Amino acid sequence: MGKRDNRVSYVNPIAASRAKGPAPNAGPSIQDYLSRPRPTWEEVKEIIERKKKGSRALADFEDQMNENWKKELAKNREKLLGGKSVKKRRKKKRSSSKKASEDSTVESEPDSKVTLMWRVFHLFPYIHFN
Repeated sequence: MGKRDNRVSYVNPIAASRAKGPAPNAGPSIQDYLSRPRPTWEEVKEIIERKKKGSRALADFEDQMNENWKKELAKNREKLLGGKSVKKRRKKKRSSSKKASEDSTVESEPDSKVTLMWRVFHLFPYIHFN
C-alpha cells in the first residue's frame, strides 16, 4: 500500500488574475475625473459671495429667537421681583440705601436675595438662570 500524495500546488495570484482577463470597468476612470466640468472663475466668485451673505431665513430666525428671549427674560424678572416694576424697585432701593449707609453692619433690606438677582439680571441680561 502506497502513501497518498498530499502536496498542494502553488498558484501565482498575479498570473491567475492575468489569465482571467482585464477587470470590468467599475466607476469613472481617472480621465473622466480630470475632464469633468468645472465652474468658471465668475461662478466661483458668485458662490463665495452667496456664502458670505448668509441666509435671510437664518437671520429672521435669530431675530425671532432674540425677541422670544427678551420676552421670557422680562417675564422671569417680573416673577422674581414679585410683580413690582423696575422703577418702584429702584426708588425703594435708593431710600433703603440711606438706611444701610447709617448702619453698615446690619443689612436693612429684608429681600436682599431678590435685589441681588435683579442686579445679576441687569448686568448679565443674556444669561439664563433656571
